[in-house]
Amino acid sequence: MDTRLALIHETADVDETATIGAGTQIWNYAQVREGAVIGANCNIGSGVYIGVGVHIGDNCKILNNACIFEGAIVDDGVFIGPGCVIGNDKYPRAVDSDGKQVEPGEWRVWHTHIHSGASLGANSTVIPGLTVAAGAEIGAGAVLTKDALPYTLYVGNPAKEMGNAY
Repeated sequence: MDTRLALIHETADVDETATIGAGTQIWNYAQVREGAVIGANCNIGSGVYIGVGVHIGDNCKILNNACIFEGAIVDDGVFIGPGCVIGNDKYPRAVDSDGKQVEPGEWRVWHTHIHSGASLGANSTVIPGLTVAAGAEIGAGAVLTKDALPYTLYVGNPAKEMGNAY
């Protein structure tokens, strides 16, 4: 990984197989896992987790302690607020019905797509397998349980459509 054109804090854990775009800043205690791709001119805050193979576009802002798990695609110009979670397992379990620990590959990764210009507020949660359309806005603390329409505002738990996002 050639990170000469990116700023990576000395406490950040960026896997050597990750790709980091020019002008991107990755701050303290962030973790970027194997095969992740982060575009140019992104700001990755303190304590952010970016999972295996996650793709992040250009000009994204991902604030402190957000978690973006394996299977997520984040397009250009997306805002992800502090503490936001983009999940990847609709039926999470530590053990199976026999009490045996669930191992990697023994569960399904649900893919989530966050389209260009979308905004996910602080502490919002996107349930695995959803699409957040271009320009959609998910309010702070909202739990998105269905696909979000373009340029539409969603708030609450479960998140409900509240009108135009602009």
